[in-house]
Amino acid sequence: MDTQHAIDRTPRVAVLGSGSWGTALALQAARLHPDVVLWARDPGQAERLEQRRENARYLPGVVFPESLHVVADRDRAVIGRDLILVAVPTGGFRETLRWIAPRIQPGQRIAWATKGLEMATGAWLHEVLEQECPGHSPAVLSGPSFAAEVAREQPTALTIAASEPGLAELVASAFHGRAMRLYRNADVLGVELGGAFKNVLAIAAGISDGAGFGANARAALMTRGLAELQRLGAAVGARPQTLTGLSGLGDLILTCTDDQSRNRRLGLFLGEGYDLDTARRRIGQAVEGAETARVAVERAQQAGVEMPICDEVHAVLYQGRPVRETARRLLERDPVAEDE
Repeated sequence: MDTQHAIDRTPRVAVLGSGSWGTALALQAARLHPDVVLWARDPGQAERLEQRRENARYLPGVVFPESLHVVADRDRAVIGRDLILVAVPTGGFRETLRWIAPRIQPGQRIAWATKGLEMATGAWLHEVLEQECPGHSPAVLSGPSFAAEVAREQPTALTIAASEPGLAELVASAFHGRAMRLYRNADVLGVELGGAFKNVLAIAAGISDGAGFGANARAALMTRGLAELQRLGAAVGARPQTLTGLSGLGDLILTCTDDQSRNRRLGLFLGEGYDLDTARRRIGQAVEGAETARVAVERAQQAGVEMPICDEVHAVLYQGRPVRETARRLLERDPVAEDE
């Protein structure tokens, strides 16, 4: 089962993770192909989804195609699949790869649609792949996309980053079509960086809007936030074009400006005066940017890069810094040239 063979025929796709994003991507694949599996960790949830043909919690009203089947059994999810797409939160990424590793057969390929860094180690997800599934080339699907819009076939453009062209082609063959367009990119690290750090910047934009700072402040945060991404990207070897593409600037615009973004909504609650625990409970889903903020500061320090907006988000989240003090600290920094 080599990659070219999978591309020549319709690929058999498995999506691991039955949250909103995993379900939406499974729906997309199932609209294009006759045999798609969605894996749910909880057997009870898997049975409900399979019987009701709908993810009523996350994507109510979107009916599953007949070609989509939901399972909780790990062997059924993985064995015989051409492409295994991991779409679990970052906290479960390593564990998921760990149980995939002994089941995967020659010719099967792994990709992921998870955004963030590993909390415990600060590792990029491609580094986790290298550790848990050695010998497998990395491939990450990212870009400006809300699960509800993908599920309802609203027009969407994404980036598939893979160091191996054949793997990029396989992922494209699995998801490209109808209302979704995929662009290929070889810069895995740059796509990971944009997808992870834009969540922290979306929290910043939400905090600003929640506090009533206005449109000027939001535009400034987004623009200077992009400058922070570019500085870190230059330090770690990401391509500049990647960070002004779909998975960088595109995703940054989306998550900073639309209330479908959980990261932006978390920031809105914080800006309105709620504490972090209350804000998380009100959202009721994983907010990856809150976890990424913990390791973003360390990554920037290791690279010798200043990321003041990310620093201040971390301080609001975990050091109890008042929102208005954060705004003052950012505004009172020494003036610098815009290209610094």
